[in-house]
Amino acid sequence: MTPDAPAAGAVNVITGRGIPLRGDDIDTDRIMPARFLRATSFDGLERHLFEDDRATRPDHPFNDARFAGATLLVVNSNFGCGSSREHAPQGLARSGIRAIVGESFSEIFQGNAAMLGVPCFAAERQAIERLQTLIEQTPDLTIAARVDSGLITAGPLRLTATLPAALRDGFLSGQWNPTAMLLDRFDEVRAVASRLPYLNGF
Repeated sequence: MTPDAPAAGAVNVITGRGIPLRGDDIDTDRIMPARFLRATSFDGLERHLFEDDRATRPDHPFNDARFAGATLLVVNSNFGCGSSREHAPQGLARSGIRAIVGESFSEIFQGNAAMLGVPCFAAERQAIERLQTLIEQTPDLTIAARVDSGLITAGPLRLTATLPAALRDGFLSGQWNPTAMLLDRFDEVRAVASRLPYLNGF
């Protein structure tokens, strides 16, 4: 199933290799440039992640073959700020990113990512910088991030991160995807709709 409407289910432990992306205030226009918002679906958006940054920076982490296939993105502060376009987390999810660890996130970006089953963990700056450096030095290192405890482990490094309580509980209960929940009980939705006079009385 594509990230348009991913299947519901509990999300607790995310494991995989990391990709370090340094810099504060990386906004959604840098993550997914505005010209790609004209697409009628989200298909293929992963090909345009950071397209302008990558064109001007050959050393951009998303150009670095060492990080190909990474599933955890490690960022700095205020990641995903700017416009509320869903295309930014859609592109990340479609590229294989399953969790983001950073100092802080735009609230709207964090909510959009959660709707795709991608938790955004927040940790203090020094811990994030240590994690980014460790990934740069050891790109094959496996990282594990736990939603229930906020524990992030990467080789010898242990750090504690946080998630907003409502998002954490939604991931752990499997109720992070309202679309999947509605589809799962769509007979009830249809029954309620049939009783609404403003849908059926004309």
